[in-house]
Amino acid sequence: MILKSVAGVLSPGGPRGRLSILVFHRVLSQPDPLFPGEPDARRFSEILSWVGRWFHVLPLDEAVSRLGTGTLPERAAAITFDDGYADNATNALPILRQHGIRATFFIATSFLDGGRMWNDSVIEAVRAHRGKALDLSDAGLGSFAVESDGQRRTAIETLLGRIKYLEPLKRVETVERIVAIVEGDLPDDLMMRSGQVLELRNAGMQVGAHTCSHPILKIAADDDARAEITRSKIALESLLGESVSLFAYPNGKPDVDYSATHVAMVREAGFVAAVSTAPGIAMQSADVHQLPRFTPWDRTRSRFGMRMLANLRVSSPRVAASVVT
Repeated sequence: MILKSVAGVLSPGGPRGRLSILVFHRVLSQPDPLFPGEPDARRFSEILSWVGRWFHVLPLDEAVSRLGTGTLPERAAAITFDDGYADNATNALPILRQHGIRATFFIATSFLDGGRMWNDSVIEAVRAHRGKALDLSDAGLGSFAVESDGQRRTAIETLLGRIKYLEPLKRVETVERIVAIVEGDLPDDLMMRSGQVLELRNAGMQVGAHTCSHPILKIAADDDARAEITRSKIALESLLGESVSLFAYPNGKPDVDYSATHVAMVREAGFVAAVSTAPGIAMQSADVHQLPRFTPWDRTRSRFGMRMLANLRVSSPRVAASVVT
């Protein structure tokens, strides 16, 4: 009750309202030793029980609309998912319905129906490798000890960090080389099928766009970035038979992963609102095309709650500089 009361003071309703937006990616069936911080179904249900007790959780489009009109309830929050993993439909959806919460799912459309994101190709290649060491010298990435889960985690984190900001074609080539070196069978069922996206929508969830192939927009050529943004919207609208008004920037760090140029592209494409991964809360004065998001990954109820409260104090989240209007 104390935390709820403090949240009410820090996040009042009406014109002074503050909107907390949480971002998730996956809800695993069982804990993954390679990613101990990624919630499994039991853990996700626990998180929703806390958030649902402390906050008024709204669908994102409603929350954005009420933020603009100054009619947010106190302790307003919204829940989002990025990328389009299949476990969003198989694991997250039933838990969201159990808790009576509507979330928004941002889909990278090129990976639907059997695709795999580049980072997952790296992760699953490291997971699939058999042996005490993984030699990626032929790919210019060195060699890694992979005898333990901890060593595999270190290898994955290092590889993702080295590859993420490569020029798009170079990134593709590097990942393909890693997969070829490992010579393992990688899963093709990590991402949602089109039918599962429809299932989410039909269950009352919201669907937003997350580009087609999840590029770092700031590295992509302008024409490529614009196509990624607009084509993902068109693809989802064709699938759903309705307008798609919400967008999430891939990776989402302002001035690192996207710039003011991309904010303008998103606005021109007809998106009503867009979300970043800059921490903080959105106030009525926020740029609706750069709304902040975060998730506290703390394991205990008290630490999770305290981090939520700390985020409520970040009233000026970072945005891309010199936004084009």
